[in-house]
Amino acid sequence: MTRRRLSRLLMAMLLIWVGGLVWFTTTLPGPAGAEKTQAIIVVTGGSGRVTRGLNVLEKGWSRRMFISGVYQKVRRVELAEELGKPRELLECCVELGKQAVNTRTNAEEAADWIAANNIASIRFITNDWHMRRARMELDREIAGDVVIVNDAVRGQTSFVVLVAEYNKFLARAVAQMIGY
Repeated sequence: MTRRRLSRLLMAMLLIWVGGLVWFTTTLPGPAGAEKTQAIIVVTGGSGRVTRGLNVLEKGWSRRMFISGVYQKVRRVELAEELGKPRELLECCVELGKQAVNTRTNAEEAADWIAANNIASIRFITNDWHMRRARMELDREIAGDVVIVNDAVRGQTSFVVLVAEYNKFLARAVAQMIGY
């Protein structure tokens, strides 16, 4: 391959990447409406996620909530106090998953909980910039026909984080295409 062709190929790849980044950053998903589901799945890692889940639970749009990726030492009572929510709400209706350490294991942990509890519909909560990759991982892990309502929390994040998330999204998409 000549140097000129290689330059054109690299320029074309860069333009495609930039175009994808523009799409990724300008079409971030938003919050869902009042759709009712059997359960709520929240993946930890960003601000506002757990609060959004608890608010949805309080509104009665779901009866149960699973939080994936919770720090090992966190207890429901501490979470209730920290977020200013009734202790009874967390004790009756919230389960804490403490095995996940990243987006991929969040999906595995959530899928296991969904299957173990025979859940047919969920509201999936994460930040807007994280939703596409998190949902890709969840879709890969869930067995059967589970209805999923995306509920993205608006995240205050930097351009650097958006670029990093876009690159992770692309890498996972390619990995899944080749069977990994």
